[in-house]
Amino acid sequence: MRRLKFLLRPGWLALAVVVVAFAFMCFYVLAPWQLGKNTSTSHRNDLIEQSVNADPVPISQVLNADGFAPDDEWRRVVAEGSYIPDKDVLVRLRVIRDQPAYEVVTPFQLQDGPVVLVNRGYVLPVQGTAPPAIEPAPTGPITLDARLRVSEGSSRQPIDEAGHLQVYNIAPGQIGEAVGLSPVDGYLQLDDGQPGGLGLIDLPQTDAGPYLSYGLQWLAFGIMAPLGLAYFVRAEWRERRKAKGQDIVGDTPPTPTEPDTIDRASEPVAAEPESTAVEPEFTLPTRKERRAAKKEKERSAERTANDVRLADRYGKNR
Repeated sequence: MRRLKFLLRPGWLALAVVVVAFAFMCFYVLAPWQLGKNTSTSHRNDLIEQSVNADPVPISQVLNADGFAPDDEWRRVVAEGSYIPDKDVLVRLRVIRDQPAYEVVTPFQLQDGPVVLVNRGYVLPVQGTAPPAIEPAPTGPITLDARLRVSEGSSRQPIDEAGHLQVYNIAPGQIGEAVGLSPVDGYLQLDDGQPGGLGLIDLPQTDAGPYLSYGLQWLAFGIMAPLGLAYFVRAEWRERRKAKGQDIVGDTPPTPTEPDTIDRASEPVAAEPESTAVEPEFTLPTRKERRAAKKEKERSAERTANDVRLADRYGKNR
């Protein structure tokens, strides 16, 4: 265990805490979040596909005291009754075909039944974000073909702006309190060509989306993080062991030689120290030096010729 004492240093402890926290988030938060979205999306797609092939049923067959069951969402129903006038509510911050829009929700009194909210469709804003003039819903008894939708849940409080009551979510409890009614939980979304209908809201696409792959990626990241930490710990441990082995080899003293076993004859003779004299550097004579040497040579030759003549004259060579 002494070899792993370096893991108790603050840097390694901080790294271990970060890795453990990241792995925990991957396994218990991020991956379940994406996999849960994949499950809910797949369930929604199944309900939409079933509703496309199913015939509409009277709303009384799927309506109970608590509203609609979640598994009945997107189911096609037939509702008889009448719109309640002057109770329109705008749902703001909606996007329809990549454009900002308002959705219009109007309460609908069922024949011999409770009140249910009806999403009549969407309208596009004018002059920036101002809502346009909204066509009122028809009066009198009518029959609607629609799809069941579950409540979106409430978020921020309703506001009164541009002469309309505006909300951020289709929450029957919040909207009913704002308009003074008690609608059931859930609402209806009109099909095409229905009385009081506005812009048609298309069904969502039934593709699975990338949620499954994202969830699997977070699981992979949660596994890779501890493995990466283990790799760096092993690499650090190997480097420390290698450095320790080199220190032990470098600190080993040389083996001493016994004095009696030294063979003096076998000792090498010390070489004579080389002369430290520096040889003069050879340089070419300058033009002046060459001229002087040439003149000196000519004078020497002239003196030699004079000496020969004098020797012949005075008989010194005899």
